[in-house]
Amino acid sequence: MADYYKLLGVDKNASEEEIKKGYKKMALKWHPDRNNGSEQASQKFKEISEAFEVLSDKQKRTIYDQVGAEGLRGGGGKAPSGAGAGPSSGGFPSFGSGNGGTSYTFSTGPGGGFQPTDPNKVFEQFFNMGGFSGFTGMSQGMAGGPRRRGSSDYAGFSNMGAGGMDVDDDDDSDEHIPGSFRQGQSSPWGFGSTNGPRSSRQRGRPTSHPPPPKPPTEVSKPLVLTLEDMYNGATKRMKVSRKLRDGSSTDKVLDIQVLPGWKSGTKIRFPKSGNETAHGDSQDLVFVVEDKPHERFTREENNLVVKVPLTLLEALTGSGVRKVVTHLDGRKVPVNVPAGVVKPGQRTIVGGEGMPVRKAGSVHMKGDMIVLWDIQFPQRITEAQKEGLQKVLG
Repeated sequence: MADYYKLLGVDKNASEEEIKKGYKKMALKWHPDRNNGSEQASQKFKEISEAFEVLSDKQKRTIYDQVGAEGLRGGGGKAPSGAGAGPSSGGFPSFGSGNGGTSYTFSTGPGGGFQPTDPNKVFEQFFNMGGFSGFTGMSQGMAGGPRRRGSSDYAGFSNMGAGGMDVDDDDDSDEHIPGSFRQGQSSPWGFGSTNGPRSSRQRGRPTSHPPPPKPPTEVSKPLVLTLEDMYNGATKRMKVSRKLRDGSSTDKVLDIQVLPGWKSGTKIRFPKSGNETAHGDSQDLVFVVEDKPHERFTREENNLVVKVPLTLLEALTGSGVRKVVTHLDGRKVPVNVPAGVVKPGQRTIVGGEGMPVRKAGSVHMKGDMIVLWDIQFPQRITEAQKEGLQKVLG
């Protein structure tokens, strides 16, 4: 079994929030539905889930740090005093942040040894998938159910052109974890509530009655955008299927106007566009932007990094040579090769040619384009060329 910390891409002193972010990133990357059902991805997804389940629980994490995964599975390690399932938990100990924030609940196997929970169940609880199953194809595929043949990731969304949406697109906004519950809000499974159990008397004996579970007030879903979408702006039309209170379903089309400067973590809220609850209310639907990998550019905060090839001759003698980079909007951006000898990995910064930066609902500036010079060495040289190089460089 691989190191739990390495599986989540965090170090051993990682905070609870870093562990959550690590799980979010790795679970989305290795989910089988994003890897065409690959067995390798399924195994990786399972290991990532197990790592998160252990490291999110202070008690399990302490035992793991002391005796490792095998010791944890074998029941090795002593639980802290007072730990364990409560009288109403049915033997499934719950764990959370310890500060009234998000709580998750997983099970342990018989005999005290740790047994990992179904990774799909962990994923659903983390991303709140179970709270909005009306997304056509999405909830089935991501939760381990059947998917339509030939369907792409998030097949329930039809990318077709904006109104009725609220956007949190400030550059300094906090990244939002899809499906997480706000502090003091209970999850659809009844865990994480800040309200304690209520007590009543029956025949003179106190009886505890936990508060009934409340449906989440919002549900989050990913919105995958290209760098071109977030640089130029675009229109997306998302078709969703929402469940009504009477058990029927209805389709609804939501228009999303993608604005220049959006980035990973930008949230788009559609009030009352989710499932109807038993109380007659409707959930808010929140789309959370995710970056789609680009074939040429890499985004670093608000900067764009691009590799530009140089021949070895240009690297040694290319002062005055000009290269051209095709931008995300189709413009041709000229870039001068630096004077002198260009070394592998050397960078040139082109100011103001990065991604738009949004503040208070509008674009205020742009980041930079960072050109990474990629020196192309020849595959072979002749004896005559070797002799010439030795005379010049020797």
